[in-house]
Amino acid sequence: MNNLILLILCFIVGMLLHHFKRMPVNTPAVLNGFILQVSLPALILLSVHDLKITGDIILMAGMAWIVFALSAGFFWLLGRWLDLPRPTVGALILTGGLCNAAFLGLPMIEAYYGHQGLATGIIVDQLGSSLVLSTLGITVAGIYSSGRPSVREMARRIFLFPPFIALLIALLLIPMEYPAWLTAVLSRVSQTLAPLALLSVGFQLRLGHLAGNGQNLAIGLIFKLVLAPLVLFLLYVPLLGAHGQPIQITLFEAAMPPMITSAILAAEHDLDPPLATLMVAVGLVISFATLSVWWWLMQGV
Repeated sequence: MNNLILLILCFIVGMLLHHFKRMPVNTPAVLNGFILQVSLPALILLSVHDLKITGDIILMAGMAWIVFALSAGFFWLLGRWLDLPRPTVGALILTGGLCNAAFLGLPMIEAYYGHQGLATGIIVDQLGSSLVLSTLGITVAGIYSSGRPSVREMARRIFLFPPFIALLIALLLIPMEYPAWLTAVLSRVSQTLAPLALLSVGFQLRLGHLAGNGQNLAIGLIFKLVLAPLVLFLLYVPLLGAHGQPIQITLFEAAMPPMITSAILAAEHDLDPPLATLMVAVGLVISFATLSVWWWLMQGV
């Protein structure tokens, strides 16, 4: 509960700082740069090192890849049907395809499933959402921001993306024990991610943008909060016969609102930042109700 209060307060503070013009207009760009270059890599280095592999690992990690694939196909078709601008389609794919598995997901898992459920949430986040962000996410951002970059250019962007570099290093260091000082440093630095991310989102939020983005926002959130988790539920439970608390938590994570970092990535590539910010902010608020419904529906899984 304390984590949720912190997120809400940082979001409100960001809105107030912008309203009263207490910080420069380029504040989100600076905060986003710090998050992608420092905070997120620190979190990955810390979390991946402690991963415990279980029998359901493929289904846990695979959820994020499936959701992103569904998002890419759905919004590509929607963009052609509605003749949406390429930046808007890119923003919808990123925010509709990436789950808020860490900043909101972990506190919500602990609230609904207890502390023992956090291990599943970390696997879903680090081997699923974070890896998708660092590979497919950066690829889609490049495609929709600059047209048709070459395979070499996309590979360069992926391998130079700081979170991806951190993920590779973290995987290589799993057999080694971190010294106490390094764990402490990574922990303190990674704790800056959630507050700064919500501050950045709150600073960028303009309620006036709702008027021009109502239709796209509604479609994006219906996909992310309803359609995507429904497809995953039908795939995992009736078709694959998966059951148990790890599967419940994996599906619960699929129902999370858009990842905050996906909106930051969209803004970094100038992919309809107002819509991306609304997807995260409005989705965060609505998800408190929709997550309760999904939790109730999955009690028998």
